[in-house]
Amino acid sequence: MLERTLVLIKPDAVERNLIGKILTEYERNGLKVTKMKLMKASQETAAQHYAEHQEKPFFERLVSYLTRSPLVALVLEGEEAVKRVRALNGTTDPDQSGDNTIRALYGKSVSENTVHASDSAESAQREMNIWFG
Repeated sequence: MLERTLVLIKPDAVERNLIGKILTEYERNGLKVTKMKLMKASQETAAQHYAEHQEKPFFERLVSYLTRSPLVALVLEGEEAVKRVRALNGTTDPDQSGDNTIRALYGKSVSENTVHASDSAESAQREMNIWFG
């Protein structure tokens, strides 16, 4: 079944000119970009995106990171897109991600891990609404 999911190419990846390399990985694996924009996230948008972490001590760091410089928001479509994108991205910690995952290849640390992907179809819909209206 075709599914859509949200991906953010985070500021650390944009700063290091990795947009094309990351997009290539998704497209090479049969996923189609259906929406994409380069933008500088507002404090409000970043806070809304990370709302589930609002009471946690690292919330302000997350918001600050996501708003420090431009990012790329995109919607990918494909068979089991949520599951496939998360597998392609790898785990949050680049050092623990499988070989050739996006985070293993390009992530700098747990806090600068290059990409975000929705963790469920429900999250994908919520996040697409945040980033694309």
